[in-house]
Amino acid sequence: MKLSQIEKKQLGIYMLIAYGITFLMGLPMGLGCDQGLDVSVFPNAQMLYPAAGVMLAYLITEKGKAELPKRFFITHLAVTVLMLASAVGSVFLPDIAWMAVCNLILVGGSVLAWIMLLTEKKEKRIAYGLKGKDIKASVFCVLLFIGLYLLRAILSYAVSGQISAVGEIAGNPMTWIMAGSLIINFFLVFIAFFGEEYGWRYYLQPLLQSRFGKRWGVILLGVVWGLWHLPVNFFYYSPGTGLISAVGQQITCITLGIFFAYAYMKTENIWVPVVLHFLNNNLVPIITGTYSADIIQGQTMNWTDLIPMLVVNGILFGGFLASKEYRE
Repeated sequence: MKLSQIEKKQLGIYMLIAYGITFLMGLPMGLGCDQGLDVSVFPNAQMLYPAAGVMLAYLITEKGKAELPKRFFITHLAVTVLMLASAVGSVFLPDIAWMAVCNLILVGGSVLAWIMLLTEKKEKRIAYGLKGKDIKASVFCVLLFIGLYLLRAILSYAVSGQISAVGEIAGNPMTWIMAGSLIINFFLVFIAFFGEEYGWRYYLQPLLQSRFGKRWGVILLGVVWGLWHLPVNFFYYSPGTGLISAVGQQITCITLGIFFAYAYMKTENIWVPVVLHFLNNNLVPIITGTYSADIIQGQTMNWTDLIPMLVVNGILFGGFLASKEYRE
């Protein structure tokens, strides 16, 4: 597939925002990490960049189109700028409670974004992939993902000889309280997860699949998605073992990306991968029994950790490459 001039310009703007800003922001993030500062705002802000790249590309190259949902796009871009500024502020003005500021921006921005989205005309939401569809298939994909996710957790506990922890976590009331709160939390912070999926699944997935085929396009997307996480791998997830974290990120992004792409192709509903991404991130504190999002920060990894990760993720999620949705 050969891109038109407009499509090339859109891709250039997208890459400049999604990747350029991400790696540029890696500089102050690395500085903050070296100084022992809390850099938690950076990964939260980074999630917004892919969609911001798509939206800015559309606003610049298709500004005359009547179907353009300008209010929703501009709202997302405004939230992105505020989050970016907060991330930089957390390094150069560390005495301010920037994570509290970050949470206020995400919640306030999500609520405002919902208002802007739902008040856009139906035609605009349809034209730019913002309207939900195929509810039955969408519910199926979400429930299937939850089942596979929990199965993966049980297998991980079994392999590590800690299967008794499954019963302890399931019997803790906090597990069910946090699980029940996920529905409300999604609507209050959706903008971050939409920020990634609108960029990866809605925009880049069809582009890569049209060029490299359904299967190889998604695998390449997983690689691209994984590389995008590099600043987070080295300065947030696992500062001491960043290279191992980066390799593990490739395994995660390629295998999870296969399932996310499957769900998106099956439903043609961008909100499904948005929900899946939210669940993938927010179920971690629950299934680990820590009940704190800090569990994903400052990890120490070993190369041997990658083997069971590759096997389990490859079987549970990678197998969807054989589904009918991936047939050319």
